[in-house]
Amino acid sequence: MLIEPAPAKLNLALHVRRRRDDGYHELETLFAFVRDGDVVRLDPDGQGFAVEGPFGAVLAGEGDNLVTRARDAFGAAFGVATPGQITLDKRLPVASGLGGGSADAAATLRLLARRAGVAIEDQRMFAVADALGSDVPACLYGRTAVGTGRGEQLEWIDGAPGVPVLLVNPGVAVSTGPVFAAWDRVDRGPIPAEGDLIMRAKAGRNDLYPPALTVAPEIAEAVAWLECQPGADLCRMSGSGATCFATFADGASGAAAAERLHHEHPDWWCLETVLS
Repeated sequence: MLIEPAPAKLNLALHVRRRRDDGYHELETLFAFVRDGDVVRLDPDGQGFAVEGPFGAVLAGEGDNLVTRARDAFGAAFGVATPGQITLDKRLPVASGLGGGSADAAATLRLLARRAGVAIEDQRMFAVADALGSDVPACLYGRTAVGTGRGEQLEWIDGAPGVPVLLVNPGVAVSTGPVFAAWDRVDRGPIPAEGDLIMRAKAGRNDLYPPALTVAPEIAEAVAWLECQPGADLCRMSGSGATCFATFADGASGAAAAERLHHEHPDWWCLETVLS
């Protein structure tokens, strides 16, 4: 049995600069990853694709998803078959701004590369990842980076490993398309280049936050709740929502906030983790 983690992606800052002629948007984003997320497994003695986990029911019955596309694209690119069963343990909410599907595809590529003896630095790996989606290259490498272009052009930067983070989702799924469609097309400038990761993130913003509120106004309540928590530092929505996050000064503050959330909003999803 081969096992590959698919850590959640956070956009610590996300600036939308313009809409391109090809229909995509020109972005600047600070990619960071946390310790926890989904898990992909390959059982050589089985066959097909299966999904399980707390959010597995959302994807159950889907014959075409990013995991199976990644499996098929890897086989086509490297000329190898993929015997065995791939199982996705879906622990992250779907359509939640955490890059879950992209992380799952990237984990599948890493797993298959490990099995086939292909280096992750192989340029064909990047090409396959890029063809699967804009966030998949960043998730493939899982390193803190500045993403430009569609998000696929990556510049590695120093991360902030070990910083406590609490992820919170108010129980809503948000599709990316309507959020981008509601963006006001105003370029508010680049992410500042000076300072460490958290300083740069604080000096930035998420340009998709206002349009996301038109789709899921519950997001504002989640951000406001995080901002009120003792020890909370950077509080923001990730990606196009609806998951929000807060970094904390110490693990005890993050754990206390998670405990309060369970009492005050028992229907909300949360994950207590750290930046990787």
